[in-house]
Amino acid sequence: MLKKLTAFLFAGLFSLTISSQVPKHEVRAVWLTTIKSLDWPQVKATSAESIERQKQQLCDILDRLHRANVNTILLQTRIRATTIYPSQYEPFDDCLTGKAGRHPGYDPLKFAIDECHRRGMELHAWIVTIPVGKNNSPGTKQLRNRYPSMLVKIGDESYMDPGSSQTGPYLSKICKEIVDNYDVDGIHLDYIRYPENWKFKYSRQIGRNNITSIVRQIHQTVKGVKPWVKISCSPIGKFSDLSFYSSYGWNAYEKVCQDAQGWLREGLMDQLYPMMYFRGDNFYPFAVDWKANTYGRMVAPGLAIWLLSRREGNDWPLIDITRELNVLRNMGLGHTYFRSRFFTDNVKGIYEYMVRDLDSYPALIPPMTWVSSTKPTQPQGMNVNQMSDAVRLEWWGAKDRSNGPQLLYNVYSSTQSPVDVNDARNLIAHHLTSPHLTIRGDAGNHYFAITAIDRYGNESDALQSTQKHKPQIEWISNDGRKLKIPTIDPSISCDYISIVSMAGNVMTIRPNNHTDINIRTIPEGVYELHAVDRHKHSRRIGQFMIKR
Repeated sequence: MLKKLTAFLFAGLFSLTISSQVPKHEVRAVWLTTIKSLDWPQVKATSAESIERQKQQLCDILDRLHRANVNTILLQTRIRATTIYPSQYEPFDDCLTGKAGRHPGYDPLKFAIDECHRRGMELHAWIVTIPVGKNNSPGTKQLRNRYPSMLVKIGDESYMDPGSSQTGPYLSKICKEIVDNYDVDGIHLDYIRYPENWKFKYSRQIGRNNITSIVRQIHQTVKGVKPWVKISCSPIGKFSDLSFYSSYGWNAYEKVCQDAQGWLREGLMDQLYPMMYFRGDNFYPFAVDWKANTYGRMVAPGLAIWLLSRREGNDWPLIDITRELNVLRNMGLGHTYFRSRFFTDNVKGIYEYMVRDLDSYPALIPPMTWVSSTKPTQPQGMNVNQMSDAVRLEWWGAKDRSNGPQLLYNVYSSTQSPVDVNDARNLIAHHLTSPHLTIRGDAGNHYFAITAIDRYGNESDALQSTQKHKPQIEWISNDGRKLKIPTIDPSISCDYISIVSMAGNVMTIRPNNHTDINIRTIPEGVYELHAVDRHKHSRRIGQFMIKR
């Protein structure tokens, strides 16, 4: 009874109201699953037309995630001894074409990386490590032919033996192949543990040493090639029994030999994504435990948003997830959705809640100062040019002092000078790959600030614009509560009205009543008003500022 009361009171302290924090740095991630095409791809790549449809489907998913200010995509890359890229070690998975081993006609991993980077999002290659699938699957049979002593059968499934001297080097080769050939931002290790039904012939401590040895080999291999690539894993959501709370036999440390907190302490992991698919006193005390043992690294617990779905037979109420999200925000932890499709499908309104309330502003990923803390030099020059229907910013002169890869750029905007670059509400574009940005419409009465950012996440000092950019168009009037819809050209089909932030995020979309639109829940800032037809085609019709 005491345990349950403590958990209830702890949760209530944080969740009676929505968190008012607007963090500048926070990991906001999603697992994008490819096994059995659960999230993507729904279309099989068997022709030129279907290849383009498969690509477009991924772009649509990424667009929706970008609008929700997700900044990290964990893309399932190695599935079950099969891959979604051309590997010299393992065959293509059948999720791409419907047939294992068949080339899809393009490189899905490269395409996904490029599309994520174009949207300012990181892509981490999600590697399923120990399980390799059914005993008779193509990937398993190929692996067994090459390494007959490395695999262990449990029922009709096969697993790489963590105690085999071949397992660590083999998984390191897979990770090195990816890091050598692709501009990934991270290597995300899944199922880096013993199967729960493993028959141990040695102590759990030896088992933990075996798993840690594999992690250490992968860490050394990846960091030896590209030290800015993040190493992470998804441990069981309860690390171990706590003094007042039991894990009821299901935890990372004792049950499956994952010393995930030890990996943070030793510096083998940059991030953790604990699978916290629980609620109540099975969630909050263990979240506190992860927070207390971050060792300065990033922890972004995974939340069971699939349990919101009635079709999954669980039907959790939305408040169970939103309460957990607010607790994590107040504790300074990130958050991760399992899985992508339940989020983008807006099950029980989870997507709308995040876009409207908790994640209405973008966030940067915390810098890896434990690897490098050297800041780039700030840009040395900036031009602000007004065009007929847009503003174009150009800048130059930033230099990377860490000898890393190409610098990226963040753009901030405000009506105040100097622009406060510590306020996430002023961040209008981030992780730009080129030193220029075109802003749709007019950024009237605004100052700008530009920073350079390296691949470790270190941000330069800001180059501030010295002159306020004057408006050249009329602003749509509002009182902070209602916005009067202006007269719209009759040639423009307008079934709906949408409000879009300067960063391109859709804040709300409502049926067009031809009079006004409620903006009470929209945060202060500068926005565009768009006309949307029934085919979802959008046209800009004006710009306005909310200031209460």
